[in-house]
Amino acid sequence: MAEGERQPPPDSLEEAPPATPNFIIPKKEIHTVPDMGKWKRSQAYADYIGFILTLNEGVKGKKLTFEYKVSEAIEKLVALLNTLDRWIDETPPVDQPSRFGNKAYRTWYAKLDEEAENLVATVVPTHLAAAVPEVAVYLKESVGNSTRIDYGTGHEAAFAAFLCCLCKIGVLRVDDQIAIVFKVFNRYLEVMRKLQKTYRMEPAGSQGVWGLDDFQFLPFIWGSSQLIDHPYLEPRHFVDEKAVNENHKDYMFLECILFITEMKTGPFAEHSNQLWNISAVPSWSKVNQGLIRMYKAECLEKFPVIQHFKFGSLLPIHPVTSG
Repeated sequence: MAEGERQPPPDSLEEAPPATPNFIIPKKEIHTVPDMGKWKRSQAYADYIGFILTLNEGVKGKKLTFEYKVSEAIEKLVALLNTLDRWIDETPPVDQPSRFGNKAYRTWYAKLDEEAENLVATVVPTHLAAAVPEVAVYLKESVGNSTRIDYGTGHEAAFAAFLCCLCKIGVLRVDDQIAIVFKVFNRYLEVMRKLQKTYRMEPAGSQGVWGLDDFQFLPFIWGSSQLIDHPYLEPRHFVDEKAVNENHKDYMFLECILFITEMKTGPFAEHSNQLWNISAVPSWSKVNQGLIRMYKAECLEKFPVIQHFKFGSLLPIHPVTSG
């Protein structure tokens, strides 16, 4: 990754909230393929990618079991995710003819839709209450689509945007970086996997065997960063069942591989061809850099993904302002 790409990130976690912010309900702005230029030049894109890269740097070389600071805001976010998890238990799948896309998901989603602002209000202090409706939109967008009963990297991006917005209003701070990935995002992943399994959700816009993964992308980026300069685990080891079983609790990347092998049958090289190819890359830093490039090309620069992204005052569509 070019050094130039690394400079902006820290700001995305340090910006002081504006003195009199005018929060707005985020809405879609990318309606046609030519609009993609607006997105790539936008403040939202710069802040989003900066946020992803800051966290990538923050978790470099660290295990999930590493000792890190857990603030009250982090605890409250985990409690929010625990509530979503509990609602899955309270909303069992219904009997229906089709195997995929269980309609009980819509009942679960309706509850989140109704309660999202109340949930976000438990995380955001009262003096920032005006931000709640704007931030809550990203939470609602982050758990899948209730019409299609599918989930994909666009939904995952909405959750990262949700966390980015909480940083921008000062609820999450620079020293929360590691906990944002290891505690909050990791808990989010567990809840999403439970949703995907319980309601047999379809992958949204999946590239099938040619995509990296049916559902996620960010844990592969941050998970490969965790493994940079590991004393003995190399990329070739993640296709080794023993190495995965012994180390998945420490590394997000291996946890993702374990989930894939639980969900899919047949040879790994066939059902996850892209990952199989990545296992031949010599070092984790090269894997990490390659995945960042791939994320930009396959997710952030793809109209079918970005057409659903919503823009407000915290992640604005206007072009990057220098200074």
